[in-house]
Amino acid sequence: MAAGKSSFKVMTLSDAAADRIREIVGDADKPLFGLRVGVKNGGCAGMSYTMEFADAPQKHDEVVEDKGARVLIDPKAILFLLGTRMDFRRDKLSSGFVFENPNQTSACGCGESVAITPAAPEALAAH
Repeated sequence: MAAGKSSFKVMTLSDAAADRIREIVGDADKPLFGLRVGVKNGGCAGMSYTMEFADAPQKHDEVVEDKGARVLIDPKAILFLLGTRMDFRRDKLSSGFVFENPNQTSACGCGESVAITPAAPEALAAH
């Protein structure tokens, strides 16, 4: 089964996140398909979000296109990210992507690590 777009979006993007993703992809030294988002075990709260450049979709990636930007979701992360809104925020001291995730149950003080309870598999069928 090849990567593809589904009829529902695992994740949505704010205008700021879509703008930043389009900027990153447009400014890349080589052609990029989009950004790949996932989760990994680690950190003081148990998990952390991951992001990397994607030259092409990998087998079973979930491709989300929103506001002209393309994000690929690692298949192992789908149930952890279901319903998430990705934003990009900039303040005086920092800037970065922020995940507004309804499955997130807590976060560490540094903001780099989170606890996430995966959505029930039935949630995929409901969409």
